[in-house]
Amino acid sequence: MKSFRRIDIRPAGPDDIMMIASVIVETWRSSFRGLISDDFLDAMSIEEQALRHARRMRVADVFHLVAVDMGTNRVIGFANYGKARSMPPRFDRELYALYILKEFQGAGIGSALVRSVAAHCREMRAASLFAWVLSSNPNRAFYERLGAVAVGQGQVSLGGENHDQTAYRWDNLAKLAGEGRFSA
Repeated sequence: MKSFRRIDIRPAGPDDIMMIASVIVETWRSSFRGLISDDFLDAMSIEEQALRHARRMRVADVFHLVAVDMGTNRVIGFANYGKARSMPPRFDRELYALYILKEFQGAGIGSALVRSVAAHCREMRAASLFAWVLSSNPNRAFYERLGAVAVGQGQVSLGGENHDQTAYRWDNLAKLAGEGRFSA
């Protein structure tokens, strides 16, 4: 496992928006090049992502956590989650987005973010958490290593092209959270 300086996971605020947007664009381009059209990836804009997530931050029951490299005070990853949008009602919460900059992947930061999300969901009395993941995502096994189970298939349109996606679910949020409390 890679080792980095101290990483802090905390709730995101308005001052984090541009760094969150940068993480999204950089991560999509590094992770999905060759899987999603280059035109779509090249057209992604930090400014558009910043506007999108600034709007999301104002929605009740939608949350953002950031992973911050304390040595540089730089956001190097984030998680966005809230009420389930597209699965049956038995799924309480949805992990909408989880992105870690490529150079920080493999250091346990994604796992720490997911565990923090699970702890917060438990405190909100959620019974389960799920996430849609592109079926071609090279990092898909990450969810399986954290104990998620594939429970559905779907499609998403990106840049005018349809892409298969897989829904992953965690039913045991206590186990996923490591029996911890949300402390960010």
